[in-house]
Amino acid sequence: MQLILITGLSGSGKSVALNVLEDAGFYYVDNLPAPLLAQTVEFLAAAGHPRVAVSVELRDAAALAALPRSIADFRAQGHDARLLFLEAKDDTLIKRFSETRRRHPLSDGKLTLTECIRRERDLLAGIADIAHHMDTSDLGPNTLRNWVKDFVGLPRSGLTLLFESFGFKHGVPLNADLVFDVRCLPNPNYDPRLQPLTGRDAPVIGFLAADPATAKMLQDIGRFVADWLPEFDRDNRSYLTVAIGCTGGQHRSVYLVEALAARFRGGAQVLVRHRELKA
Repeated sequence: MQLILITGLSGSGKSVALNVLEDAGFYYVDNLPAPLLAQTVEFLAAAGHPRVAVSVELRDAAALAALPRSIADFRAQGHDARLLFLEAKDDTLIKRFSETRRRHPLSDGKLTLTECIRRERDLLAGIADIAHHMDTSDLGPNTLRNWVKDFVGLPRSGLTLLFESFGFKHGVPLNADLVFDVRCLPNPNYDPRLQPLTGRDAPVIGFLAADPATAKMLQDIGRFVADWLPEFDRDNRSYLTVAIGCTGGQHRSVYLVEALAARFRGGAQVLVRHRELKA
């Protein structure tokens, strides 16, 4: 059975992710209390459901402590079990709750919305190493849907290597494990012919590929990731996110992410994301 478990911060887009999986043919269970997870999976497996998505409610330390063991048990039973963790910046979550006028699930009349968000973030911090993180702060619903589809389409087993480009002026992605700053490289944005293009367009690729500093940066980052990837794998990490940042996230970081992804494909499961590119 392909089993996708969804959790994360309230307001981060869990309902959007679950709807994507429902539309893709998954049998879905929304807001399931964590203590019921094992028996629910057992029941659905016995019922013959090949693809299941479960939005898991994690509200206490005991449930969080039991989750890694539960996922290991599901995999030992032959299920392709993965955990998707959605998060967003505090100001983004505050804006979303204000727009929808919904109460935060941890609201008890004593905590402010900001305090509820920070309390939930602290509560869920313990599952960082076993989950695939998605920072939805700057994502539109369509982009999030596409990212979830990419995640579901990954081959089972092994460490997944995610290369993500971003612009520093929009903030560092929350889901980044390794962050590289490439703002020191020549900026195509200053060339009027290249400014409207991105790092996936041939003229920009030619401009950056011909620059010795860019070539050295690509070589150094690639060597660092290649040297340390086995150690992350031995540490039982399921996902490693390498974030490459330039000023606006349009040219240099996009080019380097595409080049790095091409280098590592074939030796690892690779995902590519360009946070600032809306298409």
